[in-house]
Amino acid sequence: MDFILYEADGAVATITINRPKALNALNSQVLDELDQTLDAIDLDTVRCVILTGAGDKSFVAGADIGEMSTLTKAEGEAFGKKGNDVFRKLETLPIPVIAAVNGFALGGGCEISMSCDIRICSENAMFGQPEVGLGITPGFGGTQRLARTVGVGMAKQLIYTARNIKADEAYRIGLVNAVYPQEELMEQAKKMASTIAKNAPIAVRNCKKAINDGLQVDIDQAIVIEEKLFGDCFETEDQKSGMGNFLAPKEQKVKVVPFKNC
Repeated sequence: MDFILYEADGAVATITINRPKALNALNSQVLDELDQTLDAIDLDTVRCVILTGAGDKSFVAGADIGEMSTLTKAEGEAFGKKGNDVFRKLETLPIPVIAAVNGFALGGGCEISMSCDIRICSENAMFGQPEVGLGITPGFGGTQRLARTVGVGMAKQLIYTARNIKADEAYRIGLVNAVYPQEELMEQAKKMASTIAKNAPIAVRNCKKAINDGLQVDIDQAIVIEEKLFGDCFETEDQKSGMGNFLAPKEQKVKVVPFKNC
């Protein structure tokens, strides 16, 4: 891997897009390497993933404009599909993904962050979909995920104006969950990931699937999705140990239930 760093520390893995000289911009090679990295995650061991960018200036500054500038219509569509396929794989990864946004998250950078389950950022983070200023539309899901994340009106405003917003405004509109000083960002991301990883892994996966799948259908269908995933939990050892510990006499309770890997 030339542009992707992967590190697993127990149940938490970190993926770093490592192209700092280009502000971690996404070209075809970065997308291919990210795709391969996602496929290689050991889902029997890893329970939560952190996605970040190398350096302290940029998470992902966007798709590589140098590569895009000479594309034909067909090539542009194919490049959009490549990005969308990888981002969709990230979005549907069975385990939660936290985006630790450490600087610029513009265009494809904003789009990849929205493919993650949770976004936290540093105080110097900057978000935006500036594509219309370059004569194109967002091409990696921005027109779809931004509206689902911050609402249709705000999404249209940000996309139509091509205006970038700072971390505090991203927090205000609900694009990120929290803002931290630069030096605390990864510590906070790892703390959150570790908290997630301590919970019952099958239950966490089922919650992610219920939320993601439920958002694609009407409420009546969504409730059925939840019912089935809820029921599935009752076939797991995690449910038996979790509820067993809750019902145990005080002197027999354990502080941390040893939930099993999937």
